Amino acid sequence: MPEQPLGLPNQAAADLARRLDEAWERRRPIPPLTDRGEVADAGQAYGVQKAWTELRLRRGEGILGRKIGLTSPAMQQQFGVAEPDFGTLWASRHFPAPGGRADVPAGLFLQPRIEGEIAFLLGRPLRGPGVTLQEVLAATEALAPALEIVDSRIEGWRIRLPDTIADNASYGGFVLGPWCRSLREQDLRLVGMLLHHSGRPAVEGIGAAALGHPARAVAWLANKLGEYGTGLEPGEIVLSGSLGRALPVARGDLFVLEMAGQAPLAVRFL
Repeated sequence: MPEQPLGLPNQAAADLARRLDEAWERRRPIPPLTDRGEVADAGQAYGVQKAWTELRLRRGEGILGRKIGLTSPAMQQQFGVAEPDFGTLWASRHFPAPGGRADVPAGLFLQPRIEGEIAFLLGRPLRGPGVTLQEVLAATEALAPALEIVDSRIEGWRIRLPDTIADNASYGGFVLGPWCRSLREQDLRLVGMLLHHSGRPAVEGIGAAALGHPARAVAWLANKLGEYGTGLEPGEIVLSGSLGRALPVARGDLFVLEMAGQAPLAVRFL
C-alpha cells in the first residue's frame, strides 16, 4: 500500500480506522463512510485501510497475505468500477481446518456471508508493473480450495466502493483446504466449484468467474500493489476472488466446498 494515505490527512485516516476497528471489536456496525463524504474515492479508502492494518499490527496482529474482491463483471457493474479491489488477510481470522473441517464462532461477525475461492501460495516474489498470468503461475508454489467469510462493518451492507475498500475489502476471515501442487497443472478457468449449504447444493461456480482466470486476478493484484511501491512475497497467501455468489451465514449453518477432485472443505458456524 502507499506509504502515506492517499488524499486524506494522516489524522483523518487514523480516526476512520479507529472507528472501523471499534465496529470490528464490538460487533456494532456503523453508517457508511461515504454518507457524509468522509471517504470520497478509492485512493482515500486505501489510505484508511492501510491505517487500520497498521493499528492492528501495533496490537500484535499478523499478516498472512492478500484477498481480492470484485473480480466478477456483475459485481464490478454493481459498484460502477472497471477493476477489482484488495484487502489484507489478518492472521487472527484464519481458521485452521484439521481433517478438512473448521468450527467457526458465528458471534465473531456482524453480518457474514461465505464464498468459495481458489487460494494461491506464492513461492517467489511478484512485483509490478507488467506481471503476467504466466508469471503468476510460475511463481505459485501450490493452490488450495478456500472458503472466505466476508463481513461488513457498514450497516446493512449499504456499501459503495470506498466503503468496502476502507473496511479492508469486507474481510471477515478464511478457511483453507490442503495445499495441492498438482492443481498448478490444471486449466484454472475450468476448475469447478460446488458449495453445499446444510446438506443441499447451493452455489455452482467456475474458475473463470475470477477475472476470467484466477491467476489473472493475482497478476492484477501484483501490478496494483506495484503502483504503491510494494508487491507480493514468497510465503504469502492470495485469495483470488469468488467463483460464485456469496451465501448469508447464520449460527448452526454447515457449508461444504467441493472443488476439482480435492478433498471436501467444511465450515460449521457455532
